[in-house]
Amino acid sequence: MVTAQHTSDLLRVHRYQSVREVGWDERVRVGPLSISGIRVKHWGARMRSDVHRGYNGYLIENGRHRVVFGGDTALTDSFKTVRAKKPVDLAIMPIGAYDPWIYVHCNPEEAWRMGADCGAEHLLPVHHQTFRLSREPYMEPVERFVAAAGSQPDRVVVTRVGHEWSEK
Repeated sequence: MVTAQHTSDLLRVHRYQSVREVGWDERVRVGPLSISGIRVKHWGARMRSDVHRGYNGYLIENGRHRVVFGGDTALTDSFKTVRAKKPVDLAIMPIGAYDPWIYVHCNPEEAWRMGADCGAEHLLPVHHQTFRLSREPYMEPVERFVAAAGSQPDRVVVTRVGHEWSEK
């Protein structure tokens, strides 16, 4: 299990073989995987006074594939550094809860941009359709994300909860 700095005490660590905390730009190995923390724009607090906790996006690599998990984030240029090495196969990007919390959550167009920043071949939108997170209409985030794809809607995978996708 990999988690952000100062968050392992929130987990039931006895359920995992090991728990490793990772900060921004830090890398750990877990079996065949290399997992790096990416600086995102959010906050780590779980309670109002709990401001010491870390928060991350992640780059997960196994030698053959590269996956970016954007976590919770507002618009940031941090994903550009991921592309500098080589392209990403899949970027899992958050697209909801931007109204009214745009300062800590990106909108769908910004999520598309950050996916493009890391050179993602495919983009998987998350952080939408599970329950009401904010004021935007229920289907608006995914509709705007697909619209942001423009002439490349086939790069967007799994637009509905419960759908599946596998790379051919």
